[in-house]
Amino acid sequence: MPSDLRSQPFSILLTLGESTTWGMCATSEDRRWANVLARLISEFQGQAVRLINKGISANSISPRSPGYDASAKPSALERLEQDVLAHRPDLLVCSYGLNDMRCRMHPEEFREDLRTVVRTVRAHCEPVTVLTTVYHMTGWERYAPFDQGTPEATRVFNLVIAQVAEEEGAVLADIHAAEGGADWMIHPDGVHANDLGHRIIAHRVFEALAQRCSCLALTCERG
Repeated sequence: MPSDLRSQPFSILLTLGESTTWGMCATSEDRRWANVLARLISEFQGQAVRLINKGISANSISPRSPGYDASAKPSALERLEQDVLAHRPDLLVCSYGLNDMRCRMHPEEFREDLRTVVRTVRAHCEPVTVLTTVYHMTGWERYAPFDQGTPEATRVFNLVIAQVAEEEGAVLADIHAAEGGADWMIHPDGVHANDLGHRIIAHRVFEALAQRCSCLALTCERG
């Protein structure tokens, strides 16, 4: 029996991540995975959760990611205070690794930065924290400097993310496994999820949460 991380309804869901977190290539806002996830949580806990989506296109986890300068935007570590801590979420979904992997960030540097994100947020507001694995993609050769990733690098980054989740007591949502390598879940740009992909991502995150948070059964009969 897994430990129950949350028995009371969630109030604020904050999604922190890259362009797919923001909802790139979904055909409407309500088809973005963050919005689908918020609806599922609200339905099953019997109380609306407020969604704060802090996904940013081309975002990196820290300034030492090789794609940081090309991004020209504050990294996850640089925007924690304003974009996360100021909102005091009780549920955080952190989705990084795709861009950092694609620009060949060293996996151990990524591990250190991801761990810092989790620990910094936990020290301020102790949300239930979900870490997602790197998404499936097909357009490896596109969009320099984010054109240096490989399936093997994806495997390494996903292992690192799983290890950080276990070490830090976070929930792991294995999005890559949920997509199953199905190219038809990817938009023609080769990087972002299409509507089906967004739906699968949302359901895998919800599945991972449902296994660890009894609040998501508040509207259900239970044995």
